[in-house]
Amino acid sequence: MILCWLTWRNFIRSVKINIYFCLRINTSMDPRTEQKLISKNINPTAMRGLVLDFLLKQTSAISLSDIEKGMSPADRITIYRTLKTFEEKGLAHTIDDGTGTPKYALCLDDCGANEHHDMHVHFYCIACKETFCLPDSKIPPITLPLRFSSLEMNLVVKGVCDQCAK
Repeated sequence: MILCWLTWRNFIRSVKINIYFCLRINTSMDPRTEQKLISKNINPTAMRGLVLDFLLKQTSAISLSDIEKGMSPADRITIYRTLKTFEEKGLAHTIDDGTGTPKYALCLDDCGANEHHDMHVHFYCIACKETFCLPDSKIPPITLPLRFSSLEMNLVVKGVCDQCAK
């Protein structure tokens, strides 16, 4: 009986959150946001539109926890699934900056489904703890020994960003 009540309570909470987000965006999405989702073969739902708009406003890569805080009371699982969809379709990429918490940033336009071309350097500021994409600083090609194959590459430079250096 208690388990059934808790399940029902979670369902009601989920419905309230979804209604909140539908009302928050007034059931219409910015046409540019919708077009960006459609161009990556992503169904443009209200939550996906909100997450994409949130990522577009960021000046640095951002963690799931920070996205969740910025989009409260959104459901963490829904945000996570949205980010995974964005990653699978080539709209966003994850960054391992050595902090143990993956960060998310939007991809360049030439990324596709399961095919990321974000071979750029990332910068982690030790002062403000922000991670930045440096798309103009490309990772140089690496020659691997015979029968070695790479799955992914990650180059993170750590230092102090321009804002913290002031």
